[in-house]
Amino acid sequence: MKFPYGICDFHKIISQGYFYADRTDLIPLLEETGDQLLFLRPRRFGKSLLLSMLENYYDLAKADSFTQLFGHLKIGKNPTPRHNSYFILKWDFSEINPQGSSEDIQKNLHLYLNDSIRDFALTYRDVLPPGIIRESSNGFSAFKSLLAAVRQTSSQLYLLIDEYDNFANEVMMGAENGDREQYKTLLSGEGALKALFKVIKSAAAGQGLDRVFITGVSPVVLSDITSGYNVAENIYLLPEFNHLCGFHQEEIAEMLEQVATHCDLPEEKSAEALELMRTFYNGYCFSPRTEKRIYNPTLALYFLKSLQRSCEYPRKPLDSNMAMDRGKIRSIAGMPGGHELVMGALAEQSSVGVVELADRFGVQDMLVAKKDDVFMASLLYYFGVLTIGGEGEFGKIILTIPNLVIRKLYAERIRDALLPDNRSIESVRQAAEALFQQGDIQPLCDFVEQKYFRIFHNRDYAWSNELTVKTAFLTLLFNDTFYIMESETTLERSYADLTMIVRPDMRQYDLLDILLEFKYVSLKEAGLSGEQLEQLSQEELRQLPAVQKKQEEARQGLARYQEKLRRKFAGQLRLRSFSVVSVGFERLVWVEEA
Repeated sequence: MKFPYGICDFHKIISQGYFYADRTDLIPLLEETGDQLLFLRPRRFGKSLLLSMLENYYDLAKADSFTQLFGHLKIGKNPTPRHNSYFILKWDFSEINPQGSSEDIQKNLHLYLNDSIRDFALTYRDVLPPGIIRESSNGFSAFKSLLAAVRQTSSQLYLLIDEYDNFANEVMMGAENGDREQYKTLLSGEGALKALFKVIKSAAAGQGLDRVFITGVSPVVLSDITSGYNVAENIYLLPEFNHLCGFHQEEIAEMLEQVATHCDLPEEKSAEALELMRTFYNGYCFSPRTEKRIYNPTLALYFLKSLQRSCEYPRKPLDSNMAMDRGKIRSIAGMPGGHELVMGALAEQSSVGVVELADRFGVQDMLVAKKDDVFMASLLYYFGVLTIGGEGEFGKIILTIPNLVIRKLYAERIRDALLPDNRSIESVRQAAEALFQQGDIQPLCDFVEQKYFRIFHNRDYAWSNELTVKTAFLTLLFNDTFYIMESETTLERSYADLTMIVRPDMRQYDLLDILLEFKYVSLKEAGLSGEQLEQLSQEELRQLPAVQKKQEEARQGLARYQEKLRRKFAGQLRLRSFSVVSVGFERLVWVEEA
């Protein structure tokens, strides 16, 4: 089976027999929804392939290829009257160089527009009248000249804009680091990008431009150009377009079935692979009015291609092309209150909820305005590191981490923020290995007491409970090469704090499955000060009444979870279970439960 990993050319995918998840049945609905549409999805989610499909469907120059490209697809049986009836002009703003001064960036924009219009004139030279005038210093004039030529024909223009916010976001990141004039020059007042969208708006008012389809990651840039372009319809939260990009579970199962045949895998191995992919890559939802989950296509294809090549699961579940998303988490975590939001999301606190996703905030909001949880959580949603998880109290939209590979980015962000030096990271690695291989949790607890607790103590003692302690352990232990780690694991309608189950393809190694239950005793409950706690031995800590009460609660919980885990995994586990009680941010008391 040919997997189109990294390929966003629809013509190549179809003509060369790559797998294609057919979304052409949504074309009529897109036409009915509006003439100018804005569609947002996280990076590497198939937006460019979507535009390539629309380009091939509507391009009048590709009418002879319609049956070859679309005849076997859903739309091929009943195409809309608009197919192959438009001139297509496609802009990909990720190709515009965002480096240099404000003048350099504007020059790069105009050069890009002129280059695209030159290619347009060459493509349609047999059907367009001559005379499209290009001005290297003024791409807007060249665009108007193109429209004048289009108006002399019987067809109209369809404008496709890919990654509309890409180069502007790059400039904005520079603004975060102190250089704000470039972004202002680009988008504020009569800035170049804002002026361009004003021209697009004018062109759609009877000047030859009939339809516009825009893709991007977030609404930030569009908010800054709203007065110049306020006519696009937002379709990115509509339930009918939840699956416009990405894979269904059924499509993943179909591809896995073919890989299983290629690798001669037994049925149970194919089912195991499907469950592993669901854990690592599924979980995205882009509308509060649907519960259907979508797989990230880039991550899914990375796994499937690797599995087909070697008939083994990829050792690293996270495709390195997605790793840069950790920078988005770092950016949010650096905002006031952002660290707590990221910690809460990792610990799966239900408080990461919003009444509505913010969809109108510009660079001033990003750089100057006071940030609240709605703003920061919305940004994490648009970046693809949070997704819609359901409804909470009072109709709030609950935002959750979509899957295990994204959870890894959170864990790494928090760990790197709290442990910036390499020596500490090496100490953590050794402590984690002692737990994974020998079931010895003491080195890890010692590290948390001596390193992590000092950091937490200096940050915010008020934000302290078992969630904080659990998050500390989660960040230190996270290892998706060998384990499937889950926080608040659902076990027959009850929830274990933290489970680390050895990946099925890693059971050949001498690794233990780990179950952890966390409890927290405040200094007030303990009746002692931090200084007094420092003087107590482990045995003296265990004798504290408040600690004994919490340990008994944890022991009872662990007994229930152990039984359910053993039923679920039918004797496969080498399970070791621990209760960990934190007394303030001073001491840890742990017990291994049989």
